[in-house]
Parts: sequence; structure tokens; C-alpha cells
Amino acid sequence: MSTTSPVSLVTGANRGIGRETARQLAALGHTVLLCARRLEDAEQAVADLAPGVPGTLLPYRLDVTDADDGITLARNVEKEFGLLDVLVNNAAINYDTAQRAAFADLDEVRRTLETNLFGAWRTAQAFLPLLRRSPHPRMVNVSSESGSLEHMSGGTPAYGVSKAALNALTRKLADELLAERILVNAVCPGWIATDMGGPGGGPVEQGAASVVWAATLPDSGPTGGFFREGEPLAW
Repeated sequence: MSTTSPVSLVTGANRGIGRETARQLAALGHTVLLCARRLEDAEQAVADLAPGVPGTLLPYRLDVTDADDGITLARNVEKEFGLLDVLVNNAAINYDTAQRAAFADLDEVRRTLETNLFGAWRTAQAFLPLLRRSPHPRMVNVSSESGSLEHMSGGTPAYGVSKAALNALTRKLADELLAERILVNAVCPGWIATDMGGPGGGPVEQGAASVVWAATLPDSGPTGGFFREGEPLAW
């Protein structure tokens, strides 16, 4: 990464894996733009985390389902920093365990895709001009093995389909941006004990470490891959 403090943006970072990812990046000295749908949630997360890290944590409002939000924030980041080094598309909703594809509420599926796929897509498009200005640009899409076609089974149709689509977007962007040195990867944090993952999962520090690994890859690192704990996963 650059010798000056890298600027990283994490969506959905007021709780869970996003919050811990923001903390770990700030612990590495990054300037982290901690984003949440409600500014007060981002501010509270920053207040809780900032005293324990050497980097800088800054709260921002970003609703990834609102195209204007992303454009406005990108303009503000451009004015303040001039570039973006790392984009972590973490915001996600709805691990729909009670649903089955055969009878799924398609309005619920649509809402899930709006955040988990189109939210990441909008955010990527909004911030690509700033990533292009970075000497070491990285994009990480926080996915799930629920989106692996090779291992996919029934259940959680909205979530699984949204993550499979996010994986496809990762491959598309990685190929299109290869010549521009922008490394784009998908990461599965694994089953983690968060509000979405529920009890019984691994520690949030472990899941976030997988994301941070991809966010801080060297220039010789992989792109267009799907990983957990630095190891490739089947698409």
C-alpha cells in the first residue's frame, strides 16, 4: 500500500463484520470512512472504536440503495482526500432462512438484491473514479459461500442468489479493471457470530481479517478471486 495513510471506505460498518473491518483497517493506520445508513449509527461506532486505533475513523451516512447518496459522498471524498485506496462493499441484508425458492416472496428477493447486489454495484460505480487515482487500488466485495454455485443448496434464496450475483459482478469488474491495476476480489468471512450470522459462529475478528487481507493485498496479489482466510473458494 502507499507510504502515506491509505484512505479506505467500508459500507454497512456500524456493526458486525463491517465495523470490525473498519477497526482493523484503522489499526493498520488507514484513514477509514465508516459508513452507515444513519449518520448517528456511524458516529456511535466511531466514538466506540476511535480511542483504540492509531488510524483515523470518520463517520459518514451512506444508504447504498440510494444512488444520490453514493454520488454525493464520492464528491465529498474527492474534495477532502482526492482519491480512494480501498472500497469494501460490506453492506448486506436478509439471511432469509425461512424462505424457499419454490415459494419465495419475490418482493423480498427484490429488496435483498437492491442492497446486496445493486448497492455494491452503485457504490463501485460511484467510487471508481477515485480508486483510479490511487497508486494501489483495492475493491473487496463481502460475499458468502451461500453464493457458491458449486456448493449451493436449497434455502435462503434471496441471500444466496444475491451473493452469487455479487460474485459474478466481482468477476466482471476484475476483468474490466485488470489493465488499470485495480484488484477486485470477493471474500467469504465464514459463519461469524454477528446479528446476521447468529450465535454459534466464529469470532468477528476472524471474519473481518479475511476482508482486511483482500483490502491490503500487494500489487502482485490476485484479482477476480473468491476467498476465505486467504484461500480460494469454489465459485
